[in-house]
Amino acid sequence: MADDKPLKSSYELAMERFQKSDKEAGVERKPATEAQKAAVAEVQNFYQAKLAELEILHQGQMRQRLEHAERDTLEDHYRRERERLTSERDAKIEKARQAAD
Repeated sequence: MADDKPLKSSYELAMERFQKSDKEAGVERKPATEAQKAAVAEVQNFYQAKLAELEILHQGQMRQRLEHAERDTLEDHYRRERERLTSERDAKIEKARQAAD
């Protein structure tokens, strides 16, 4: 090799391509403020606790149920609740990131 530049990983190359395409599209990236970081962390902690609580309750209910149909119903309910909480969390994180822009 004529030049002594270290080789870049696939990740680094991909990030450079994304930054270039963002720049061409006029997308401006701003680092998150401390307030935004704190808000995101608060949302993440809250929903992490909610999901853990949901998991514990679900496991307890599953231990009490023996019938296959009841267990299927509980699994479906658990899956929908996880999706709802995850969706709520992601929306609130995005809102916190957009705040004060």
